[in-house]
Amino acid sequence: MKTLIPTFVLALTASAAHAADWYAPQQPFAIYGDTYYVGTHGISAVLITSRSGHILVDVGGPDAAKQIEDHIRQLGFKVEDIRFILNSHAHQDHGGAVAALQKLSGATVLAGPGNEQILRTGQPDKADPQYPGLIPIAPVAHTRALRDGEVIRLGPLAVTAHFTPGHTKGGVSYTWQATEGGRMVDVVFADSVFALAAEGRRFSGNPLYPTAQADIERSITWIDTVKCDVLISAHPEFSGLWERKAKQASLGDAAFVDPQACHAYAKVGREFLAETLAKEHAAAPAAKGKP
Repeated sequence: MKTLIPTFVLALTASAAHAADWYAPQQPFAIYGDTYYVGTHGISAVLITSRSGHILVDVGGPDAAKQIEDHIRQLGFKVEDIRFILNSHAHQDHGGAVAALQKLSGATVLAGPGNEQILRTGQPDKADPQYPGLIPIAPVAHTRALRDGEVIRLGPLAVTAHFTPGHTKGGVSYTWQATEGGRMVDVVFADSVFALAAEGRRFSGNPLYPTAQADIERSITWIDTVKCDVLISAHPEFSGLWERKAKQASLGDAAFVDPQACHAYAKVGREFLAETLAKEHAAAPAAKGKP
């Protein structure tokens, strides 16, 4: 799992080549029961379906909007039947397409309190450890802030919001149950748990977000202890999704069931945090006084 960390850093800290990888084409597919993957190859978006309407969890950046729309229709569902769009965090790569998909669907957009404000105004949070390297997004209509532990209900669907801050102040992960062939599994859509800061800024000891380290430690612990049969992370490669997808042809949707996946994801988050803190400690004299 350690080999994932440098790749993730490179992917998030710049290059157009990696950004292009995020939006690489990806055929939509069933994950389990009424849960479907409709995102790009590098940024997760998940559709939970029912006869009462659908719930879309995350959407990716602005360049993902058309792909997601096409993927939903390709699976035989209507974008216009999406009633709720749930956001993990409002960085451009996960929230940039929300405005377009909200306009297409008329859905209510739900997010953690801090991220709801970003979606509504389109302006990044200046306290975010990755500020000022954050890109504004198109303002979103019909937003509402979630409560920690709130259950979003739509017909037979029940999705629970869990505050998992740290990567951002308002980060949220989501859980629900899916049933297939008489077997019910616990599905987790996990927000990012990586302690990242923009160049020249610190993740720990940031006066604008002094609880960042404690927050991300609690969020990692939550992911390590939550009921978790099927994990989908905000960036799918960090939940081993593509390795499991490769087995779907022989195992069916059971290929996505891995009770160890959340533990592995938490482990990577802890290792990344340890690396970040070690680097910041080593650079402390030079960075003294900087947020």
